[in-house]
Amino acid sequence: MPMNKPDMEQMQRAVATSLHEHWVFFLVEGIILVILGLAAIVIPHIATLAVEILFGWLFLISGIVGLITTFWMRQAPGFWWSLVSAILGIAVGIVLLLRPLSGVLSLTLVLIAFFVIEGVASIMFAQLSGRWGWMLASGIIDLILATIILAGLPGTAAWAIGLLVGINMVFGGSALIAMALHAREIDPRSATRAH
Repeated sequence: MPMNKPDMEQMQRAVATSLHEHWVFFLVEGIILVILGLAAIVIPHIATLAVEILFGWLFLISGIVGLITTFWMRQAPGFWWSLVSAILGIAVGIVLLLRPLSGVLSLTLVLIAFFVIEGVASIMFAQLSGRWGWMLASGIIDLILATIILAGLPGTAAWAIGLLVGINMVFGGSALIAMALHAREIDPRSATRAH
């Protein structure tokens, strides 16, 4: 369903108002992302390991929460599916935490999907925000990173996650910094179109 011009202008005004009111938070987030991204680029093997351990904890915690919820609501439809899903999440989390390098390839494929989704979302958001060129560039970089990582499999999996996440964080942080600095100066009441 296409948006008409008044709806689009109202949405752009709402985005501009939100960005203007919270520009400092976007600026701080952007600076932190750039610093963490540079660290990941300098030491990609450690960044890859950190990402895998993070995913291990996420799977483990979500599996435990899913297991508790499944037994708490055992009368709900889909009990067995929820039970299997929770146990699988716990098992994957334990494997990733005990042997973090064993899941490199699988997590690399997940990272490819993440970059594609984030790239498309950034390109779409570029149309609604000020400094759309930075957001568009960030989205395009995400799509290029997804292509690079896919083309180099399986050899690039050991270092690619850390390096590409670092590059993504630097570009994403730079886009947030540019957007925050622009949002600081705009008058949200008069912002009816992206510049």
